[in-house]
Amino acid sequence: MPNIRPSSDLRNSYNEISEFCHTYQEPVFITKNGVGDLAVMSIQTYERLTGRFELFSLIEEGLKEKKEGKVKDASQVLEKIRKNIRFCVCYMPEETGLKF
Repeated sequence: MPNIRPSSDLRNSYNEISEFCHTYQEPVFITKNGVGDLAVMSIQTYERLTGRFELFSLIEEGLKEKKEGKVKDASQVLEKIRKNIRFCVCYMPEETGLKF
């Protein structure tokens, strides 16, 4: 059940609102003149929420690219990386001191 509080509680009960947000990791909805105005939440809850949005956006982008045929099979990509590493090792100057 959402926690709905009047705007005056921000001033009069800030610590209580803060404790609720941190304890339950849920927002508190603030009203102004009886109408919804703000959603207040802890930084941790905000970061988790925005992280989910970013993750969903990346998943959606990947699914779109797959549908458009813009992705390659992982085994093909790994084989190309292996070939490039072998090429770099074969043509790496001795003075770099790097050993593989």
